[in-house]
Amino acid sequence: MKEVLLPELAESVVEGEILKWLVREGDTIALEQPLCEVMTDKVTVELPSPVAGVLSKRLAGEGDVVAVHAAIALIDETGGAGAPSATQGVQASAGNGPAVALPPQAQEEREQVGGSIVEAGHLHNKADDDSSSLFKAFSSDEKVQVQGLGQRQAAPQAAPAQPAARPDGRVLAVPAARQLARELNLDLTQVRGSGPNGRVRVTDVLAHQGQGNAVPAPTPPAAPALSTPAAPTRTPAAGGLPVPPVQYRTPKGYEHLEERVPLRGMRRAISNQMVASHLYTVRTLTVDEVNLSRLVAFRARVKDDAAAAGVKLSYLPFIFKAVAAALRKYPSLNSSFDEATQEIVHKRYFNIGMAVATDAGLTVPVLKDVNHKSIFDLAREVTDLAGRAQAGKLQADELAGSTFSITNIGSIGALFSFPIINVPDAAILGVHSIQKRAIVDEHDNIVVAHMMYLSLSFDHRLVDGAEAARFCKEVIRLLENPDRLMLEAM
Repeated sequence: MKEVLLPELAESVVEGEILKWLVREGDTIALEQPLCEVMTDKVTVELPSPVAGVLSKRLAGEGDVVAVHAAIALIDETGGAGAPSATQGVQASAGNGPAVALPPQAQEEREQVGGSIVEAGHLHNKADDDSSSLFKAFSSDEKVQVQGLGQRQAAPQAAPAQPAARPDGRVLAVPAARQLARELNLDLTQVRGSGPNGRVRVTDVLAHQGQGNAVPAPTPPAAPALSTPAAPTRTPAAGGLPVPPVQYRTPKGYEHLEERVPLRGMRRAISNQMVASHLYTVRTLTVDEVNLSRLVAFRARVKDDAAAAGVKLSYLPFIFKAVAAALRKYPSLNSSFDEATQEIVHKRYFNIGMAVATDAGLTVPVLKDVNHKSIFDLAREVTDLAGRAQAGKLQADELAGSTFSITNIGSIGALFSFPIINVPDAAILGVHSIQKRAIVDEHDNIVVAHMMYLSLSFDHRLVDGAEAARFCKEVIRLLENPDRLMLEAM
């Protein structure tokens, strides 16, 4: 009997969620035939069979979260004599649909932490008949998973004999657990972890504080439902016990008018990302507006040239280019904060994330090295990434490594927004619909202009308000003068 173990699907990923089984118990399977779909950090992959044989037993159910190297199935190799060929195995799995691509790879010392789910699309200009969106977009905002809060696991895991530690002696723990331990003045080396590889979770810290160092019992393997991950509320009194997450209770008499579904897959990843942004940023907002009349006219002049080159030219490439130039001038907005080492990471590269709304949920592909690419290059990449995101064909490295994010809700006409930061980025820029409005020009004349609001959310730990405002002014300066933008040294 061969055990099928969950492999390390990406660096620092410690667990995965079984989204869907592609074979049933008793089915004859071929070597490399897809067994199930596994989601890790917003990337979904098909796990192939390491041997040919008969699937004897599935050890993890759909929706279960399984640790890396844990067994998920048993295959009887003796029953594989008449197993179908690899080609037949692929055909047997047909019809299950494409794998769904989801946001950025987990960082070390974090459990499923990624960047803010943001969204970007073709800016909507109500005065332009050709201003339909490249893809759906609205403001959302991307994921620390607070482990153990209503989460179901595939199989109980015994608590380790002692707190898990890395070779350098540092205790393995999720950032939320570290922060909570600091607030409660607890020594993490005394807390036993129940997570993968003995990693300390929030619930482990709560149990240590509230139950006299008791180790939490393993989660039963067949919990009926998943509850929404939520940050634990803390009492203001020093040394007071944290209040456990609030459980929703149905009002009496309305039970038949409600439906409960497990928080799984993309929606769980998005929910976790919201918690990450809430826990690990001090979010502040600045709003400004930009006159895009010259950019609208410039795009109209070069639109035919773009079409001849096979490029669908929206306003987004210009915004990406202006943002990259402004980030170079104001580098604090192109940084991150490493919670584990308490260090600010300054980045000398410019990777801008945009978000795409797909049928499976929100995902954020990243345009790499924006400062080195032309407007036409960026336009091609925007179209390509948006299309493959919709088809669920993005690769893991295309969803990771953003240094700044842009979210566009212009396609639905919102006036302005307060975007949630795409952790671990320091800031996110919200762009909105282009609308014709009457303004007073520099000669005190009332004129009609193409105006758009900008909403910049930034982490006030890393970025001062004055620098955030100057960054917006630089973006505005470049967008209002597209000829100057084309001459900008990058």
